[in-house]
Amino acid sequence: MYKLENIKNHKNTLLGFAFAMLTASSLAFAKSDIAVDGGKIYPTKDGKYTLYHQNSQDIKNFDFGRKATKDEIKAWNVDVMPDGTGLPKYDTKSGKPVLDEDGNPKVAQGSVEWGEEVYDDKCASCHGEFGAGGKGYPTLAGGSKDSLKLQRLNPAHMNPNPQGPFKTIGSYWPYASTLFWYVQDSMPYTNPKSLSNSETYALVAYLLSVNGIKIDGKELDYEFVLNKDNFSKIKMPNEDGFYPKVDTPKNPKQGVENMREFFINAKAYGLGKRCMSDCIKEDVSNLVMKVKNDLSQDANQVLSTKRDLPKTKDNQTSSIGKTIYESKCAVCHGNDAIGAPVLGDKEEWEDVLQKGIKTVYNNALNGINAMPPKGGHMDISDEDIKKTVDYMIELSK
Repeated sequence: MYKLENIKNHKNTLLGFAFAMLTASSLAFAKSDIAVDGGKIYPTKDGKYTLYHQNSQDIKNFDFGRKATKDEIKAWNVDVMPDGTGLPKYDTKSGKPVLDEDGNPKVAQGSVEWGEEVYDDKCASCHGEFGAGGKGYPTLAGGSKDSLKLQRLNPAHMNPNPQGPFKTIGSYWPYASTLFWYVQDSMPYTNPKSLSNSETYALVAYLLSVNGIKIDGKELDYEFVLNKDNFSKIKMPNEDGFYPKVDTPKNPKQGVENMREFFINAKAYGLGKRCMSDCIKEDVSNLVMKVKNDLSQDANQVLSTKRDLPKTKDNQTSSIGKTIYESKCAVCHGNDAIGAPVLGDKEEWEDVLQKGIKTVYNNALNGINAMPPKGGHMDISDEDIKKTVDYMIELSK
């Protein structure tokens, strides 16, 4: 559960202070009687759990098949914990280390530069250039930790935020280990588990770099190489953004107990009372959201065919350019770690414009350096790309 911004406004909910404010009444049940989700555990009676029958057969002596070998277990057991447990040190095949030309185990590692090559080859078709997002697939880069406070429907505010949080790897994911594990186990979508350990390290390094993640205070340049030894130095911006604490490596059972105690305490997510019937005392019709104005008279009117809106002046900043920039271009031109001219950087854009506006248009349409044609969004018209360039120049004067 993420720590929301309405802690101060909803004091009764006590979000984020679940454990400190546990009351005696919250712990009235013995822990053995409470499930992890906070629900009551009932005794099994006459072979039934409440209304449901349970299998009473003895299952202790099943011995079908054979025991898995150590190598088979290693090939299957690919989960990676936040403390780095499970990260591979070597490239492996069928659970055994791959040997180099000298007969030694090949160390698994990958550079940001190699990761970009792997990403362009296997990931960009779905997730877009530089992780900017594809049609129907998640955006992997951009956003900020502060954007997570933008709860679209926040009842604590008179005017709820019009936009919700922008969740990406860099802004939302608490651990880089999850990224490694997910990529290695599930990606690419069309051929999961096909990446080597080194390719996975390289991809993770690249995705961290486009998200502006630093290691030991240093940005990840093309030459940076990620491996098991330096992986533990990665600290994600939102590492402390979730509660209750379930990452308890010294005592894994404590994470389960933290979850149980959180859900037992109704004040952690409500008003302190569990209600099963007659919860609303007032007239339910008062709770329905309604439009204040009567629209019935206008609802069936014939659509207007007039085209009399004022035309945009030639020197006026285009709203189309703003929309395209915010949805397609900000991931690169809003992050100085990428290397693209950053919106609002006057000196940088003055250098760009020394080439002439025609050259700037041409570069935007046909690509330059690491930027693909039209930023990878070939469905945008040439005219709208130029309007986007105009918007960026106007806001960088």
